[in-house]
Amino acid sequence: MKPKPPSDEVAAPQVVTFDAILPASMAVRAEQSGVTRAATDPLTVFVLSILAGAFVAFGAIFATTVTAGGGLSYGVGRLLTGLVFSAGLVMVIIAGAELFTGNNLIVMAWASRKIRTSALLLNWVLSFSGNFVGAIATAVLVFYSTQYTFGDGAVGLVALNIANAKSSLQFIPALILGILCNALVCLAVWMLFSARTNIDRIVTAIPPVAIFAAAGFEHCIANIYFIPMGLFIKAGAPDSFWKAIEKTAADFPELTWSNFIANMLPVTIGNIIGGSLMVGVVYWFVYLRKR
Repeated sequence: MKPKPPSDEVAAPQVVTFDAILPASMAVRAEQSGVTRAATDPLTVFVLSILAGAFVAFGAIFATTVTAGGGLSYGVGRLLTGLVFSAGLVMVIIAGAELFTGNNLIVMAWASRKIRTSALLLNWVLSFSGNFVGAIATAVLVFYSTQYTFGDGAVGLVALNIANAKSSLQFIPALILGILCNALVCLAVWMLFSARTNIDRIVTAIPPVAIFAAAGFEHCIANIYFIPMGLFIKAGAPDSFWKAIEKTAADFPELTWSNFIANMLPVTIGNIIGGSLMVGVVYWFVYLRKR
């Protein structure tokens, strides 16, 4: 039998490091995250997805409000939009929620054959559906709160302009803007796998999201807030609001429900391509494929 060590013997100290996790290890973490998310029960995924839709909508509300009536130059206004919109993804990350666009990275676990295609698609359907409910429900609540009338209607005018511009996009530009957008969102999520603390996560998440929002790229979940919010204002705002902004509903001709659907199709397809292929599959190929 091995003799016991003397009572005064001290165990070797554990090595603690604060170095960032490197990409090869990030890939393993991303793969395991995909396995875990795909195995989560459907009701939990759906409820967490509703929260994510609301969080993204809060980021959109923030961006709409801070750029209202400021008289900012185009570039400064876009920079401010990008920085404040990133609050939505920060809430998703820190509070814990299921965002469809970020969940496109689950494709890494699928490519490694650690989850089935049915599990991947079920997660995407549940997360998109829950995001839709959360984002559009937030738009309904904000509309009935009359927050869009703040600043003598300046907030509502920004909301209408954003929604009208998004609704006027043609299929190919919307598709490409969607690809570019989710390449950046999933790049943010990918980089989060290098983080060790919440401060790391927040600082890491902001730049890619700020880039896509400032550049005007298209995010399908954000659009589920932006476009319906404009539609609600166009259909239900009182005469006092239109007088305050010196506009009429006819000044926003592209803002229709049919154009909302026409926007969602290419943007969602583009988001899947940008997130799954340009980030997920690429990093799987580099770090996880069998050689």
